Amino acid sequence: MPLWIRDPLAILADAGGGVVVDGGRIVELVAAGSHPATPDCETFDASRHVVLPGLINTHHHFFQTLTRAYPPALDKELFPWLRALFPVWEHLTADMMRAAARVAMSELLLSGCTTASDHHYLFSAELQDSVDIEVEAARELGMRVVLSRGSMNLRDDSVGFPPPRVVETERAILDHTESLLKRYHQAGDGAMVQIAVAPNSPFEVTPELMRESAALARRYGAPLHTHLAETRDEIDYCRQTFDCRMAEYLEEVQWLERDVWLAHGVHFDRDEISRLGSAGVGIAHCPSSNAVLGSGCCPVHALEAAGCNVGLGVDGSASNDGSNMIQEVRQAFLTQRLASGTERVTHLDALRWATEGSARCLGRPDIGRIAAGACADLALFTLDEMRFWGSGDPIAALVLCGAHRADRVMVNGRWVVEDGCLPGLDLNDLREQHTAASRALQQLHAG
Repeated sequence: MPLWIRDPLAILADAGGGVVVDGGRIVELVAAGSHPATPDCETFDASRHVVLPGLINTHHHFFQTLTRAYPPALDKELFPWLRALFPVWEHLTADMMRAAARVAMSELLLSGCTTASDHHYLFSAELQDSVDIEVEAARELGMRVVLSRGSMNLRDDSVGFPPPRVVETERAILDHTESLLKRYHQAGDGAMVQIAVAPNSPFEVTPELMRESAALARRYGAPLHTHLAETRDEIDYCRQTFDCRMAEYLEEVQWLERDVWLAHGVHFDRDEISRLGSAGVGIAHCPSSNAVLGSGCCPVHALEAAGCNVGLGVDGSASNDGSNMIQEVRQAFLTQRLASGTERVTHLDALRWATEGSARCLGRPDIGRIAAGACADLALFTLDEMRFWGSGDPIAALVLCGAHRADRVMVNGRWVVEDGCLPGLDLNDLREQHTAASRALQQLHAG
């Protein structure tokens, strides 16, 4: 039966009376004080809830939940941080990946995130089925996902990573990526699983692999993703190796297109921003990770003004050390306020980046908004905790007062979080599995 999510405390849409959901879609917005035109509705009383579109995470590394606050990697910038962690990560196994993926997705769902994009780039001879494991976990938990098949076919000794065991040949990468596209990639509105083609970064892949990856993705109508312009070290590497800046490199390898979204985008100059905007390239703003690693601040307003779509990403749980999307909204709000001032950044901007902006980065007009015909992906928060007491504007309170856990989450018309819990998932058991996996991974590294 259709479900009327009735009379919310507040809603991020012109629908004071709530919304009607049926068949995985929002079918009606109800005006305040009105009843639905849709007949025979069941009802859910949302009078205690602030209703948002489901939050959308555009950049993550699920496996990194196994190495949060890892002591040898603390207080380092990106390149030294990677040198500390790659020797640990190269020992990742299927069982470890399974625990990490379930933890990352569970944490995201509980924070109001309904769609997650993971960028997984560790493929060794012993571990080829990471994406398959992620698909299994997403289906178990009911999460919508865009899973990026990352790749590394280059080790530069001057950089010092990645380890040889996770460096693949171009042919192996392309063949495996194509097999995943054939097996899992769903095109069109309502897709629950999509595959993105995602060479890891300019210092870990060859230009040839970038070009071939672009051609492969476009044959299947799949999006393209990579890390770019996260640190000044990257900019220096690009100049020394390719004798150009990042946007020029993207154009040379056929990546300056609308089907591309980039993680970080911190260090673009004015000309690059203009070129990226003209091409409609998307940017995944990762404020917490950029702050932890001291990478800098993404120029969100300049990028949007130029024509780029900007979304939010929590990035890996070894640089953010968390997978909480509503907290990332607050971090983006604070970061961009520092960069641009109070008059240019509101709580609604931060929520827009996490919803509509993220959806546009992924090329998904069917999600990220509360509108008739959109997918029924919703995040419902209460204001019962002490942190919210005395707040005036309920939607602003979620951002300013620091919401961190949703009470209810709906994906594709189905409740996947109820009363702040994941139905059917034993979190104590998952914690034990994940803790054992984390310890085992670090023990393998220690030898």
